[in-house]
Amino acid sequence: MTGSDYREETIESYRVASEPEAMGTVIAVYSLAQNQGLPATEVSEISTSVSELAMNIVKYAQHGVITVSCITDLTRSRKGIKVVARDNGPGIEEIARALEEHYSTGFSLGLGLPGVRRMVDEFYIESLLGSGTRVTIIKWKP
Repeated sequence: MTGSDYREETIESYRVASEPEAMGTVIAVYSLAQNQGLPATEVSEISTSVSELAMNIVKYAQHGVITVSCITDLTRSRKGIKVVARDNGPGIEEIARALEEHYSTGFSLGLGLPGVRRMVDEFYIESLLGSGTRVTIIKWKP
């Protein structure tokens, strides 16, 4: 993803440190996706993805920020929603394993990050042990 090919307008940044804040962020993204004209399936997918990312922040990092933007791909003449979830938590030791189905370091099914990756059109993850994690997702309007 190169900056020169895209135009981006940040809509809002949401502090996420609790389940209610996580759900508030999900509701805001759901409304934005509807207002941007995404079909119901895509609205559900990006909302579910944001829910997973927000709850991962609460569970593993205690607090973080989710930034939501409207994005335009100038090369392909398409529009979408970009979400960046970032925290200063412990980081992910093995990113490749964390993206495998059923892998979990906690008491979960291990379906979260792999599910997010499946539900969005673009998925990027960066993590540094002891410094935190940044996950960027994009859902394009069909």
